[in-house]
This record gives sequence, C-alpha cells and structure tokens, in this order.
Amino acid sequence: MKPLSGTDQDRLEQVMGELRRGAVAVIGDVLVASAETVDAQRFAGLHERGDAVLALTGRRAEVLKLRAYDGDIARLPLPENRTLVSALADPADDLAMPMKGPFETLRDGDGSVSMARLAIRVCKAARLLPAAILSPLQRREHPVGMVYANSQALESALAAQTVTLDRFSDAHVPLSLAKDARVFGFRPSDGGPDHFAILIGDPPKNAPVLVRAHSECYTGDQLGSLKCDCGPQLRAALAQISAHGAGVLLYLAQEGRGIGMANKLRAYSLQDQGFDTVDANHRLGFEDDERDFRVAALMLDALGFGAVRVMTNNPRKLAAFERNGIRVADRVPLAVGRTEQNDAYLATKAARSGHLL
Repeated sequence: MKPLSGTDQDRLEQVMGELRRGAVAVIGDVLVASAETVDAQRFAGLHERGDAVLALTGRRAEVLKLRAYDGDIARLPLPENRTLVSALADPADDLAMPMKGPFETLRDGDGSVSMARLAIRVCKAARLLPAAILSPLQRREHPVGMVYANSQALESALAAQTVTLDRFSDAHVPLSLAKDARVFGFRPSDGGPDHFAILIGDPPKNAPVLVRAHSECYTGDQLGSLKCDCGPQLRAALAQISAHGAGVLLYLAQEGRGIGMANKLRAYSLQDQGFDTVDANHRLGFEDDERDFRVAALMLDALGFGAVRVMTNNPRKLAAFERNGIRVADRVPLAVGRTEQNDAYLATKAARSGHLL
C-alpha cells in the first residue's frame, strides 16, 4: 500500500502516473485502471474478480450504439477479451470491425456511476482515452503495492475553480515577428504543463489590450502542418500585434483542443478515414472542445489586464473571457492559413463549431 501525502493535486498526479504506466490505482474503495494502457496481467486480474466494469463516455457509447443509461457515461460488464476492450475504447478499427456486440449496459447504482464518471475524468486529465476499468474492493480487502487516493481529493483537484497560476520567470526574447517581446512563464497548481504569455511592447493597463489566446499545436506551429490553420494564425497574430505596437499572445498548453497530442494523432487518423474533426473527437469519446480558457483569463489578470480586444474567429473564446472576469471590448478577425489540405477542416469549424470565417 502506498498512502498518499501532500496536496489534492499531488494525489491526482500520482494516480494519473499509475494509469499512464498501465498500473491499477485505488480511488476510494474502487480499483481503477485505464482501458487504454492496463497491461495484460493486471487486466486478467481485474476480469477474474467477476465484478469489473468498463466505463465509456456517452459520446463513445453513441458511436458503438450502446445505451448510456447514465447520460454522459455508459457502463458494461468487463469483456474477457482484452483486444475487444481496446477496440471498444479506441475507434482506430471501427470501420474494419463495426459490429462489436451486442452488449448490455448497466443501469442504476448511484455510487458506481459517480465513481465511473470520476475515473473517466482522471483518464482525460492524464491525456488518455476516456475509458476506464473499475472493480469495487471487497470488505476488508487492502491490496498492497498500489497508490491509494480519496475520491473527494481527486474531485477537488479536477475542479476548475481550484486552479491557480504561479508566474515563475520572464525574460526579454526578441522574435523575428516581434522584436520587442517579453515571455512570461506560468505554472498551474494542478500539475499540468506550463503556459506562456508573450508581451509585446508596453500596452497600457487602463485600456483594452489586443490579445490572441493561442492553443499550442505542435504539428501546425512547429512542423508546418497543412491540415490546420494554427501555424499561420500564430505568426499572423504576432505580426499583427507587433504592427499595432503592443499586445499579448497567450500560448496555452492545450494541444488538440485539450485532448493531448496522442489523441490528436488518433483524431487525424480518423479524419483520414473520412470523419470530420468534430465526429473524430466524438468517436474517441471526447466533446467537440475540451479546452479550459480559464487559464487565459488568469494569465491576463496576473499581467494586470482586465479588458481585451480578442483576435479570434471563435465566439466561445469571447464567452469564456467574459465568464472568467475579463471584459471583451471587441473581436478582431484572424482569417489566415487556408490551404487545399485544410479547406474541409475550416468548413467544419464554421458549420459545426460556429467559427466566424
């Protein structure tokens, strides 16, 4: 037994680490594993218990034609075949193996539903596929060699309102598109990756500041991918802010609309099979957009700005700023980077996500 000490965030980090390496953690009085990563021996042990369940999101259940009696999640008795469980969690081979059932999903059981919902949230936070295996501990059962965590502690760590940012450093970094730039680093209290703010010039604090909230895109920003418009948007925003004379670019560590690089690559693979970007996310079990723009508002507040002119085509960003205490004075369009390869992607953003292109 490995009792946890420290903060709620410490507990969440340790549990996520266990799930990512294929191990089993104890949350409250339930054994929990990731359906994506659990190794063969641990999977067999969970199945042998006879009471294990597989929990999937409502989005993934809809794809699999499973009844989600619990609304946003569906639970079914854990299948014996680990390969089948992987196929239920991962849509990579959905077209090759469309018929996986029939399966009977479970209903009732308030406590087990809330624990399944929490386990899926932990998987999402760990940037794993949102699919979890759960098995309740028996009376007086105390497995050894596992990380234990209180469910309330994990709920608290996952709650958005508990997140704070610590500004750990800043430095003058002249950029090719903005020579008068200073980069500030921010570390979130939930143990997530660092975020960065690029302050260009010396914008006054008493007037709306020109801002671009840009979610990192490794493939677009650094590799020059033609599948999206992220790289051109990043460079155009820096150039436009510099030409304006002052402003802020917030570089947010929320790859793939908040699902992480691994799941973003899975979504790209599904797009190659003919699914648009929204349907690809749903097939993976995610919502259209899993990002949390609260960190953007926290960064602006830390820099002393309370009102913004936002460079975006996404109305949801405007609402997110307002919801988190930052007044939006204006929206500045940023329509650049259309290519033959991303034309359908941009059309989907407009038609299904409400982007103003």
